[in-house]
Amino acid sequence: MAMVTLQTAAEMEASRNQAAQPEKNPLAGMTLLTAEGRQPRAKAAIEITEKALKRIRIAMAKEGVSPEQGGLRVGIQGGGCSGLSYSIRFDSQPRERDRVFVFGAGVQTAGDPTNGAPIRLFVDPKSFLYLAGMVLDFEEALMRQGFNFINPNSTKSCGCGSSFSA
Repeated sequence: MAMVTLQTAAEMEASRNQAAQPEKNPLAGMTLLTAEGRQPRAKAAIEITEKALKRIRIAMAKEGVSPEQGGLRVGIQGGGCSGLSYSIRFDSQPRERDRVFVFGAGVQTAGDPTNGAPIRLFVDPKSFLYLAGMVLDFEEALMRQGFNFINPNSTKSCGCGSSFSA
């Protein structure tokens, strides 16, 4: 037995428009900061948003981490419900083989305790394979507050957003 569905002209038009709309851009409306010496949206780089820059500066000042020597270590480790988990912590200096990304020199953010000092992100070589092209954002919502990894290398992630698979 065949099934027939009736649609009004307006419903048909809405259905066509919905199908024709491009995928939602997760970076829409964000101000991205590119690391010194890097090209914007380069595959072999990491970018951050102004909101992430502000939160990193505030947290570094609170933890007593010097922007001149220390930085934020961003990486991945095995585990989590999707296979890999993001890790983020402060470190006093980069390691020998780390990639170092410098952001925000002279960029003022509201409530900035560093007066526009640049911040550094340290990424180990293994983690960089999974994080290249990523954007680090800071999200403040009613139910959630924290860093958000917008990672083009992620093929699947869990509901909490802290683990993924590539």
